[in-house]
Amino acid sequence: QVQLVESGGGLVQAGGSLRLSCAASGDTNCITAMGWYRQAPGKERVMVAHVANSGTTYLTDSVKGRFTISRDKAKNTVTLQMNSLKPEDTAVYYCNADCPLFRSWGQGTQVTVSS
Repeated sequence: QVQLVESGGGLVQAGGSLRLSCAASGDTNCITAMGWYRQAPGKERVMVAHVANSGTTYLTDSVKGRFTISRDKAKNTVTLQMNSLKPEDTAVYYCNADCPLFRSWGQGTQVTVSS
């Protein structure tokens, strides 16, 4: 099993920035990729960003040019730098780690962007 602990959420005005961090522990040798999902009230959880062990990254279209994902494999951490935040970015953000046989989730961290 892999345990994930997120930090860095909060309240910010539109146009501001936040940095989310996620630290993995446990059976981290199995991790093939890490990323971030978000879930807004009344909506499904959707992928925001993803980084594979190869270093290949993915960003959903709505955050391209504003968000950056990075990973430190030695420290088993993944970071989401969020700039130019918009009210529609308001959601609970969840860190995830993918292993061949399972996916682990963090507890979620609230990001609220005021207009």
